[in-house]
Amino acid sequence: MSQTVVRANWWVLVLLCLAQFMVILDVTVVNVALPVIATELDLDREALTWVVTAYTLCFGGLMLLGGRLSDAISRRGVFLAGLAVFTVASLASGLAESATALVAARAVQGVGAAMLSPAAMSIITTTFHGPDRNRALGVWAAIAGAGAAVGVLLGGLFAAGPGWEWVFFINVPVGVFVAAVLPRLVPAGRGERSRGKVDVPGALIAVLAVGALIYALVRAGDTGWSGGSTPYVLVAGLVLLVMFVVVERKVAEPLVRLELLTRRPVVAGNLVMLAASGLLLANFFLNSQYLQHVLRLDALETGLIFLPVALVIGIGTHVGVRAVSRFGGRPVVAAGFGLAAVGAVLLAQVPDSGNAVFAVLPGFVVSGLGLGATFVTATTTAMAHAGPNDAGTTSGLINTGHELGATLGIAVVSTIAALGLQGGGDAVGGFAAAFTATAVAAAVIAVGATLLVPAGRPPATDGPVFAH
Repeated sequence: MSQTVVRANWWVLVLLCLAQFMVILDVTVVNVALPVIATELDLDREALTWVVTAYTLCFGGLMLLGGRLSDAISRRGVFLAGLAVFTVASLASGLAESATALVAARAVQGVGAAMLSPAAMSIITTTFHGPDRNRALGVWAAIAGAGAAVGVLLGGLFAAGPGWEWVFFINVPVGVFVAAVLPRLVPAGRGERSRGKVDVPGALIAVLAVGALIYALVRAGDTGWSGGSTPYVLVAGLVLLVMFVVVERKVAEPLVRLELLTRRPVVAGNLVMLAASGLLLANFFLNSQYLQHVLRLDALETGLIFLPVALVIGIGTHVGVRAVSRFGGRPVVAAGFGLAAVGAVLLAQVPDSGNAVFAVLPGFVVSGLGLGATFVTATTTAMAHAGPNDAGTTSGLINTGHELGATLGIAVVSTIAALGLQGGGDAVGGFAAAFTATAVAAAVIAVGATLLVPAGRPPATDGPVFAH
């Protein structure tokens, strides 16, 4: 491969990561600006919740369909279409003057993100080969982790500076730039599969199933696991998942080939992603709440404290790429979740007053370092064993795992923190109980993931390698 082609490929990665950075950013950047948005648009609590939930529901619920479309039609075409939808919806979000307009624009943003993200990951998997693929997936994994931290910082900056609208407006020039340059570097082309009919029944059931699960998890974070409609929606989501499996076994062109779900690396990669994103977003949520509600920092100060965490996550992914290439995913995932457990134990000692840097950074940095490496393990384990025919679908699966994990992590720790407060303890007691729970979870996952992730290094070929 010529040096010109190699350089062009790495520029492709830069552009795709820019787009993915916007998508991940929008998960956390809006949370910090919510109080300002509520005041200026006169939003009640329910409307404010839907500003976040509308995006998460559409993003998580439609990613399997987005991945399948990129396989069946065109990776570049689906990516650019998703980018266009996301960019226009970002502009509409910033211009919104009512709760209805903002929630609708956020939902459309989620639709665009669900097309953009799996198609981008599929392009990376089919553009890079051998060891370069692992390095590219490592950079992609760094975006997944660090984007959450940078989102908190930018949310604080925009809310305190030019206004909450720039939380969304910042996406517009980035989207236009990527849309203008990428077609020059990525050739047009159809997906590897034939242009068969899209599995509409399967797509509809998948959207409803994932959407129901995400909605139930979001509500659980607000009302508890037994409050309101949460348990009924959760059960409905699980029933729909069973229905999805039944439908996929009968259609000629399924949304997800069930044989893909029997491959041990694909299952392992998705479960590691679910756990890693759950632990990382739980940490962001708990630390943000602790810093603002116990130590009384404002949003900008909180974001500045999180900036070193973003850098450490990047270091963790860099180390993870090298370690996975040399030792394989199994020891890396064990060490990564082990560090996450140690970091959570340190965070469980949070004081009720004192210096914010010393209160949270040591534990959060240790956790971020370990979880950065586990994101690499998740992506390389799943994607290194996915052939070009299934690259989009596999990336859709792993991105869905990221969203479900993030939502699950926040729902669980917010419920635990709330129970700690209701039990008569002070605010710090609630946070300490939640951090202790994450430490236990990380330790258990370290053992379980070690048993599940296949031994050995990722294949140097472009697969798929069927490890069971």
